[in-house]
Amino acid sequence: MAEGISSFWGPVTSAEWCEKNYVYSSYIAEFFNTISNIPGIFLALAGLINAFRQRFEKRFSILHISNMILAIGSMLYHATLQHMQQQGDETPMVWEMLLYIYILYSPDWHYRSTMPTFLFFYGVAFAIVHALVRLRIGFKVHYVILCLLCVPRMYKYYIYTKDASAKRLAKLYLATIFMGSLCWLFDRLFCKNISRWYFNPEGHALWHVLMGFNSYFANTFLMFCRAQQLGWNPKVAHFMRFFPYVKIQKPKTQ
Repeated sequence: MAEGISSFWGPVTSAEWCEKNYVYSSYIAEFFNTISNIPGIFLALAGLINAFRQRFEKRFSILHISNMILAIGSMLYHATLQHMQQQGDETPMVWEMLLYIYILYSPDWHYRSTMPTFLFFYGVAFAIVHALVRLRIGFKVHYVILCLLCVPRMYKYYIYTKDASAKRLAKLYLATIFMGSLCWLFDRLFCKNISRWYFNPEGHALWHVLMGFNSYFANTFLMFCRAQQLGWNPKVAHFMRFFPYVKIQKPKTQ
């Protein structure tokens, strides 16, 4: 803690990162790790508006909302460094991955009610266990396994997609998760060395920014693939020639 600045939230009870606490405000423990979630909120909001405007399936609206909830939970965690807020960040991470699993695998699932029912109760059970037991390494391993379960299906969608713009979204998704993971590992493994530098590159904050874009690229790619499955003639358009989004043309009802 910076000298002369007191903590509004009390002693730290959660995991800390390689950013000095309460340097800029007595109300925000890790300043950069907190505000770096803001881009993710706006990106999820943009995706939500597009999903509503073009009347995509509700699953995508819920997905964008879950991205916003996750970013807000992360802000509260890093602002307070309290154990309860850390759980409020980690539990939505798992819920979000369960939602991705549903979106990726449900089109080919023959028993439609079984998958959402199982994933719902799995998410509830995890939330209860995570509230009662302080998971550390176990949480990280569990989260990585959920992420890996998504990989085969994402790869299948990629190889079956012929549209170059949609493939570019998938490549941006891979690039951001790769760079973000490097920033996360660099911040976590070399914190002692970084702390002696005159300038801290704030690797965990960069992870937040990159993962905000990563989620947006993933969601947009999945929206394109789902629209293709439904015969909605999707195209990747760009707002102001830069910001990608999915534009669809639903067939007229006879």
